[in-house]
Amino acid sequence: MPHLVRFVSPRNAEVVEVEEEPLGEGQVSISTIYSGISAGTELTAYRGSNPYLNSEWDAERRLFVPGTTSRSYPLDAWGYEEVGRITAVGPGVPADAVGSLVWGTWGHRSQAVKPAEYALARTLPESDDPVAGIFAKIGAIALNAVLDADIHVGETVVVFGAGVPGQIVAQLARLNGGRVISADLVPARRELAEQLGAWRVLDPSAESVAEQVRALTGNRGADVVIEMSGSYHALQEAIRTAAYSSRVVVGGFFQGEATPVRLGEEFHHNRVQIVGSQISGVAPSLQHRWDELRMSSTALELEREGRLHLTELITHLVPAEEAPEMFTMLDTRPEAALQVVLDYRDER
Repeated sequence: MPHLVRFVSPRNAEVVEVEEEPLGEGQVSISTIYSGISAGTELTAYRGSNPYLNSEWDAERRLFVPGTTSRSYPLDAWGYEEVGRITAVGPGVPADAVGSLVWGTWGHRSQAVKPAEYALARTLPESDDPVAGIFAKIGAIALNAVLDADIHVGETVVVFGAGVPGQIVAQLARLNGGRVISADLVPARRELAEQLGAWRVLDPSAESVAEQVRALTGNRGADVVIEMSGSYHALQEAIRTAAYSSRVVVGGFFQGEATPVRLGEEFHHNRVQIVGSQISGVAPSLQHRWDELRMSSTALELEREGRLHLTELITHLVPAEEAPEMFTMLDTRPEAALQVVLDYRDER
């Protein structure tokens, strides 16, 4: 039977069997090959800190409203980094779609039903390594942050966080003409960032990043800073690191109160601009040309051309039934892994 990953309660994940989804008109059935775990967004659901679990999202007013919640436990098949193969088609879908390799978002489940229009817009060439497809959406998230950053050739770009999104951001910023400095607490992540082209790597626990960047830039500071760690301490240091009248792009998913952020200091005195970057939208000046599908496709094209290194970020490729153990590891020992991928290949 098909199965999926269920968050039964906070910090309690299980793999459970479910009924096969019925296949309707205009739909395709997809058998999952790989599913990547997002160690940021998914852990907020695993831990119970996600705002949808503590308030209600009013889509019309675009406000979180206290008193009720949008979601509650159990939570089934969270995740947005999937690759699979179309195994069956519903009425109205060409039969030759069967066998197509596709990427998309359907969560940690062995089988999914999606609209054919959605799936067939996200095909991968058979020559591709299928596992690269798990980076489609996180690649879009990273590229969106770089588009928001508006980097120019020769500018100094500081990226806080060298997890998966931060590693991709650093590479894209360099492709965009930036001189990239990567800051992270984990030595292995700093080492990888350097291997993938960072000009400098900095340890925030050893010395102030803002002071080190000033020393490297003739006291100017960073032309743009991109915060991808989701740490309020990192956000405060990102603000301190930015040059006068410069920009901090915030792509991390923050949880709880922002007590380490002190807006009366460098933010106020240096006229720092803070820009929220989130995958539900694109910068207004680019909306006529860019959308999420184009950003995802671009990330995969750059990987295909050898200009963006994605599969090198995978540290764990494990059978899908080990998902609960992987969530425990990511929750309690985040430094032990970068990209975890669940492997469904042995289940067919």
